[in-house]
Amino acid sequence: MDTTRLIIVAVGGQGNLLASKVLGEAALLSDIPVKMSEIHGMAQRGGVVESAIVFGDAQSTIISDGEADVLVGFEPSETLRALNKCNPDTVVITNTAPLPPFTVGLGIGVYPEIDVIEQQIKNKTARLVSFDGIDLAKKAGNVMSLNIVLLGALIQSDILPLTPESIKKAIETTTKKAFVKTNLEAFQLGFEAAKRT
Repeated sequence: MDTTRLIIVAVGGQGNLLASKVLGEAALLSDIPVKMSEIHGMAQRGGVVESAIVFGDAQSTIISDGEADVLVGFEPSETLRALNKCNPDTVVITNTAPLPPFTVGLGIGVYPEIDVIEQQIKNKTARLVSFDGIDLAKKAGNVMSLNIVLLGALIQSDILPLTPESIKKAIETTTKKAFVKTNLEAFQLGFEAAKRT
């Protein structure tokens, strides 16, 4: 089986680890070999959280610079920061709603313009799917469903060997019962948004 390498980057609290768990569960339900690793950093203090997920036959979860087939970013500047993992064939999916670090609030840092971030990504990769995922999560009924919105966009891109049905089943089995309906709606909104970009 061909190998597909996925990097997911987020800020602590955005649900990166749950998104990874849903993808891993969907792969297991589909009998697709999967390996995962995570870097938590200072996640509880708003630091970066990065997941590496490799689908198919691979010996390692390490995704070196230039090796990612797809990059999913929950926060635009974190997406930009992970651009070194991409190559000219990489597809990038990113939320465009910023979550600036505290240094910006203190006036000692500057947050890059979203259109500048998008252009830098477009210059280095094959395709960019970008939209306000926070807005769609709110429409689904819970701002915390951003992670599932972005999974919808990821699956619509047809890069991973996973079906929408396998993801929906994984959402039902890995998320709390109280959030299943909202998360399924979030998944669908992200799926539809990716069709339009």
